[in-house]
Amino acid sequence: MSGPPSPLIEGYLRDAGFWHVATIGRGCKLDPKLISTLIERWRPETHTFHLQCGECTITLEDMELQLGLPVDGYAVTGSTYSADWGAVCYELLVAIPNNINGGRIEMGWLQDTFPEPDNNSTELERIRYARPYILEMIGGYLMPDLSRNRVHLIWLLKLVNFRVAGELSWGSSVLGTLYRKMCGATRPNKAKIRDCLSLPQSWAQFRFPFLRP
Repeated sequence: MSGPPSPLIEGYLRDAGFWHVATIGRGCKLDPKLISTLIERWRPETHTFHLQCGECTITLEDMELQLGLPVDGYAVTGSTYSADWGAVCYELLVAIPNNINGGRIEMGWLQDTFPEPDNNSTELERIRYARPYILEMIGGYLMPDLSRNRVHLIWLLKLVNFRVAGELSWGSSVLGTLYRKMCGATRPNKAKIRDCLSLPQSWAQFRFPFLRP
């Protein structure tokens, strides 16, 4: 993240279920060797790690305890196709990026277009800042793609109402995405993985104390 969350948008982040992850999702130093070892022991057939002590896996409980994401609620679903993504941006962000590629926009545009609000800002300006901030968390930390600099606007459609967004099971979506990316990373010709890698690392250090630095 570009910086810690502004206290002015704390209420919106709490309503949407992203406040906790917003406060811990920065400054995490990844351990590539630990993550590679975990991926090597990941079995796509069972979605579990095969270790000497037996089989284990990352669960929804870990999503809630370590990331603070809601796991109870409705599934995060929706179509990735829209007749006019520009209209969606204008309606919810009151700005339209010059480049929308397959429903994806550059996160750098979000940072340049929506500065952090000050104490004199209106409620509407704070809402317009909270939505891009959550988009940055989703596209840059929780469910990034290989580019790590683009985020799909389908997530923006879930942020029309922050309280309604908080009723969605974001933890299930992040965990499902992590499972899929780890399954893909087990292929012999796969050299990179892009996802919320701090989660399997923190999970391993929490479940196996001898791995903690």
